[in-house]
Amino acid sequence: MPGLALPGLALAAQLFSPLAAAQTSMMDEVDASLPALNGQTVASDEAAPVVDEDAALPSLPRLFALALQNDADLTSQRFEAEAAAQDVPMAQAALKPQIQASAGYVYQESDNYYTDNPSYNPDNELGGNDDYEARYQGTTRDQTWQVQLSQSLFSLERWRKVGKAEAQSDAAELKVAVGERDLALQVAEAYLDAFLASRKLGLLDSKQESLNLQVKQASRAYDLGVGNRIDLLEAQSRLDQAVADTVSAQNELDNALSLLERLTGELPRFSGATLGDLGELTLPGGWDDADPWLERTINNVEVALGKQQMKVADAETDVRRAGHYPELDLTVGYSDRDSNDPFRESKDASANLRLSVPLYEGGYTSASVRQGELSQQAAQASYTNALNLARQEVRQRLRGLRGDERQIEALKRSIESSNLFLQAAEKGEQLGLRDLVDVLDARADLYDLRIQFVEVVRQYLLDRLNLQAAVGDLGTQDLVDTMALLSRVTG
Repeated sequence: MPGLALPGLALAAQLFSPLAAAQTSMMDEVDASLPALNGQTVASDEAAPVVDEDAALPSLPRLFALALQNDADLTSQRFEAEAAAQDVPMAQAALKPQIQASAGYVYQESDNYYTDNPSYNPDNELGGNDDYEARYQGTTRDQTWQVQLSQSLFSLERWRKVGKAEAQSDAAELKVAVGERDLALQVAEAYLDAFLASRKLGLLDSKQESLNLQVKQASRAYDLGVGNRIDLLEAQSRLDQAVADTVSAQNELDNALSLLERLTGELPRFSGATLGDLGELTLPGGWDDADPWLERTINNVEVALGKQQMKVADAETDVRRAGHYPELDLTVGYSDRDSNDPFRESKDASANLRLSVPLYEGGYTSASVRQGELSQQAAQASYTNALNLARQEVRQRLRGLRGDERQIEALKRSIESSNLFLQAAEKGEQLGLRDLVDVLDARADLYDLRIQFVEVVRQYLLDRLNLQAAVGDLGTQDLVDTMALLSRVTG
């Protein structure tokens, strides 16, 4: 910086004094204690890289498997799908024979022509008959057994209700698939948020550690008379800001872990905070041509659900139209009645054909059909909207991926340049050509660039997962690939 050249030259002469030698010795102590950046210390090429022996990441596919078992909302959707599937055998049952058996007992007291009529008195030798005893006394006791079989011979409405039930069952299963996809994205996003927060927290802890040493150095230099109060206040201000950023990062990590615990029933541990050589990170391409991706949006689960709901609406309208058609039913029965009155005893067999023709119901059937047709149009519009949203999502995610790739490449170059600039600033500070503020700025910029790099990687992975979801191809392998890339970032 040209404005700092003259003061720097003036301070250069002091490097040979005992006080300056003490300051230089402290600077060497600070440099040797700095945390690793890109696997190398920022101020000493001879220092060994810092390695975290417990830096393994939790398994993202395993967390998703736990979420599939633990998530209450998804469990509710599964039970609803199973309940909807029972509509199919219920609808089919209406087409099968219905057999009913019944038994009854009737006690009856009567006052009629036979009651107390001497002509029917069993004790009357002239006209009495034992068969009339029950009628003469006016009391009857009947036991009845009956079996009846009913069979629908023609009912278009009942046949079409089976197709409607099958369509509704398939739609319920697709709703579960949508829920599983949303859960996978939710778990993945919380996982990436936790990863980002843990790495950000580690970088901020390292930044805070180096700033603590810088504050000590600035305070020592100020006490020895070779520093100034401005450098001390600047170092303290940056330290306070780093502390505030650390608290914020800790809150972000706690929130992400809390969400993962709610979804999976398990609290994962994101140990380790080191990053690998970010300059070696390479990303797969293939995001330029949108047409192949747009063609695959037909496989999007929400699009498939919209298409299935169109089938449900079509089936419902067909059921309503069937209300215009007649129905033919067959009923076959057998009954056996035993009574204390022999004239009431009987054994009956019957067969009944019943044709029901709807002639006029006040316009109900026509209005019902019209309602179904409007529901069909609504389902068609919903399907079109789902398809448009899927295509918009694909275009948005492809733009995001292309932008993420460019940002990552730019940040890789920026981190490399910032690392070189930091080393130059520290050498210049030792020679009196740079002041402490320059070193603090360079070091803070390098930490911030690395944090920004991890943020862009997180967004890149999130965009890639959402792109796969938009074309209906999100699977366990995508979660494995996500972990593989994060492992390369952590080194």
